[in-house]
Amino acid sequence: MNHKALIIGATGMVGQNLANRLVAEGWTVHGLARRVEALPSGVLPIKADTLDPVSLRDALAGLSPSHVFFTTWTRRETERENCIANSAMLRNVFEALPHPERLAHASLVTGLKHYLGPFEAYAKGAPPVTPFREIMPRLDVENFYYAQEDVLFEEAEKHGFSWSVHRPHTVIGHAVGNLMNMGTTLAVYASLCRAAGLPFVFPGSLVQWSSLTDVTDARQLARQIHWAATSPAGRNEAFNVVNGDVFRWSGLWPELAAWFGLEAAPYPGHATSLETMLKGKEGDWAALVAKYGLVEPEFSRLASPWHTDADLGRPVECVTDMSKSRELGFTGYQSTRGSFFDLFTLLRAQRYIP
Repeated sequence: MNHKALIIGATGMVGQNLANRLVAEGWTVHGLARRVEALPSGVLPIKADTLDPVSLRDALAGLSPSHVFFTTWTRRETERENCIANSAMLRNVFEALPHPERLAHASLVTGLKHYLGPFEAYAKGAPPVTPFREIMPRLDVENFYYAQEDVLFEEAEKHGFSWSVHRPHTVIGHAVGNLMNMGTTLAVYASLCRAAGLPFVFPGSLVQWSSLTDVTDARQLARQIHWAATSPAGRNEAFNVVNGDVFRWSGLWPELAAWFGLEAAPYPGHATSLETMLKGKEGDWAALVAKYGLVEPEFSRLASPWHTDADLGRPVECVTDMSKSRELGFTGYQSTRGSFFDLFTLLRAQRYIP
């Protein structure tokens, strides 16, 4: 079969890694984004806004993909607005495609907020039972992940294609301008600490510092999305996806510090907001950019401390079960230390960090 992909959000962390994988596998890959300058090599650009149905229809005219991959989202002030906007993005794409009935498969990337709840009610109430498993029921709260899933299920039934949903934990990978980018945020934080001689303090909660947890490498996520889109076992299923190992931040944090030539500061016993610690550091970052000839002067395009605070500040344990994927045939694995160190090495080689 001649696989032809349409990736929504192809310049993001997930979209870029997925595009690179599919291109390497010989797929024809179309990448849709509002700004297409950062598309990976070999990806055919489609410049469009998924929330503008008229321009989206024009942009997709004549395109008949075999697979659609939704790898992006938009953030609004309230979860009700998130539900409206993010579900509209999916519906608009299906309605804009000239022949949605020709689709073989559509994939949707969501995340662990499926189990933890949206930002408005993030990890509040009774602690969730871990490890997170796909059979757990939806929470009784508004959640734009649920709204997206409902559109996907409805469109799949209407047009006769299969679907898959992918729920990563914190995604570690390379993408400038990403709204949720812990790996690059920590690299910027460590670089500023080293330059100014500041202590490299773990900003998260005591639970996150001491409990077992996991993350998702963007390459691991791309492997699973590709597998589910092409394997009969992956059809019409929702899958958790993490690296396959577990760790404690209390053990990993000193290793991250050592990569940057730092000593990890003693844990203070409580969460310390990274957003607060990095507030007003734009000038310090500009000085590093000038001193080392770095390529991204805009601090906010590299660091998203608000999201790192949300992830690391959770007062609950977060461990994800991957049994379902493994039982159905997906056996991908990625070392978490490799996730971080590969990213840091790439950021340095591309002169995003000193």
